[in-house]
Amino acid sequence: MNPQPLEELLAQMRAGDVRAAEQVLLAYEPELRLIVRRRLSRRLRAKFDSLDVVQSVWAHVLGAFRSSGPSIDSAAHLRNYLVRVTRNCLIDRLRQYRTALEREQPPLETGGTSALVSGQPRPSEVARASELWDQLLTICPPEHHELLRLKREGLPLAAIAASTGLHEDSVRRIIRKLARKLAFPVELIT
Repeated sequence: MNPQPLEELLAQMRAGDVRAAEQVLLAYEPELRLIVRRRLSRRLRAKFDSLDVVQSVWAHVLGAFRSSGPSIDSAAHLRNYLVRVTRNCLIDRLRQYRTALEREQPPLETGGTSALVSGQPRPSEVARASELWDQLLTICPPEHHELLRLKREGLPLAAIAASTGLHEDSVRRIIRKLARKLAFPVELIT
């Protein structure tokens, strides 16, 4: 930008000419956005964009020029003024989001496993377990169905033995025999 047109644009901005302010904005916007982006962390970029800060800079600058207007002598002076206002607006924005950033927690706090994963079995696992249960009831004699139900509930062998009146070793033997029948069906053996 040449010094002569800049002085004319600054005079026009003081007079309230929106087109002059737009030309100055277009000339300095990329540099001001770069200044903001360099100071934004990834977490802050999720909260606001560099353009948000630059727009608040221009709102401040236009308000200052309309009132009394800063005494800007050269393009370098204008650039330094805009950089200082940009940094101040960014600091104000950072202060607004400080509490939110301190309280936020990333979704993955447990070393790679998601906190959103349910402890419940998936529907496919429930369906497979139901099929296995039906198979067990099919290959098991009816007098041992109660023993299987108690085992499915997670009772220890001693509790199953006490409830059914069988010895622990007998309960263990019945469960092993059912497991073998399930692993090696009669159709495959013969």
